[in-house]
Amino acid sequence: MRIEDKLYGVFEVESVLAQLIRSEPMQRLKRVHQGGAIFLVDSAINHTRYAHSLGVLFLVKYLGGSMEEQIAALTHDVSHTAFSHVADYVFGYVNEDYHESIFEEVINKSEIPEILNRFGFDAGILFGHDYPILEQPLPLLCADRVDYTLRDLFQADMISLKDVRLFLPQLTLQHGRMVVKSETAGQWISDQFKQLNNAYFKKPEHVYANTLMADLLKQGLEGGLLQKDDLLKDDYQVLNKLAKEKTGYQRINEIRKLTHFKQFSIKRATERFKTRVLDPAVMR
Repeated sequence: MRIEDKLYGVFEVESVLAQLIRSEPMQRLKRVHQGGAIFLVDSAINHTRYAHSLGVLFLVKYLGGSMEEQIAALTHDVSHTAFSHVADYVFGYVNEDYHESIFEEVINKSEIPEILNRFGFDAGILFGHDYPILEQPLPLLCADRVDYTLRDLFQADMISLKDVRLFLPQLTLQHGRMVVKSETAGQWISDQFKQLNNAYFKKPEHVYANTLMADLLKQGLEGGLLQKDDLLKDDYQVLNKLAKEKTGYQRINEIRKLTHFKQFSIKRATERFKTRVLDPAVMR
């Protein structure tokens, strides 16, 4: 199967990955936005969990990760709810890991185990395994962290495609972990990560959209308009369900139009966000 990625260009994937990509759980991610509700206030920031998942797969493959790690990379976000990390604010997950808490359940209820079995893999490869290229704790580099940093900033027009293509050859492995080859590259990705946190995640309009969407989802759940399982649908299905009631329709439009933005407390809202720092010394 031939994949064409906006950041990394064209690459080929093996049959098991192709079948997983075509599966319903992966296809759902095409309608789950990486930035949560940000797309409602900035239509240019419309990249999805699907694009991110393919990007993480590319990086693991690019650095020579095993087929098991490539499978884990592709499917690592399958359990993200509608509006991605907005669910963490709804359910009070301060480490932004609600999707991780339901990952095994979501995988086991899906067609993914059957697909894996068909190709000689067990779904157990997705649970409780240490895949060092895919995931590392902060402040280290990993495929997941590098892709969302590059992809979010590119989509927000904060870095260029040329920047991405110049950085990619700087990635390598040391003792099985992702590092960069030079101090310059280390400082660059550290600076971009800082920009991502300060100018993207904490951009007032972005905080407004995600905070108000979290409040709207919480009210929908408490009022019975939404059920918890509805959040495992996609962004548009949840929006349509909320919009069936007049109040929900009005509040969605208020988010789109930034209606109450001037009265919105950015400081109080950003206190919900976890602190992220990347170590510039992540190099050989």
